[in-house]
Amino acid sequence: MYQWQWKRFEELSLDELYEILRVRQEVFTVEQNCVYQDVDGLDRVAWHLLLQHEGSGGCTDIQGYLRIVYPGHKYSEPSIGRVMTTGAARGRGVGRLLMEKALAFLASEAPGLPIRISAQQYLKTFYAEFGFETVSEPYAEDGIAHIEMLTRS
Repeated sequence: MYQWQWKRFEELSLDELYEILRVRQEVFTVEQNCVYQDVDGLDRVAWHLLLQHEGSGGCTDIQGYLRIVYPGHKYSEPSIGRVMTTGAARGRGVGRLLMEKALAFLASEAPGLPIRISAQQYLKTFYAEFGFETVSEPYAEDGIAHIEMLTRS
């Protein structure tokens, strides 16, 4: 069984926080062979979207995740980041569902505000499908080419 959940930092259980950090490390550090500071102080000022799967024996694991950082903390606009799916969930449209849910959430929580992301450059076309436009030259972030993208209000 799959379950989507939105939670603020203070609503996360210790087990959920541990699992979030574990899968983010698995995807962003190990799979992408990228050493960087994932725990960046922004989790405390973010909404967290988790796609959880309850497996046999009642064990729950995260298969998709993103966070929305409140305006004024990373950028002046709200920001979607740490968008990821685990290997078990890839190829099933989970990334697209994550973005759709994030944009619907922001349409109700921050109507009319533009949204800024720092996207890995190779995902430019994916994010453009959701209305994001490139607003920066490519730059290296943790050894990976990124671009800033913005939706227009």
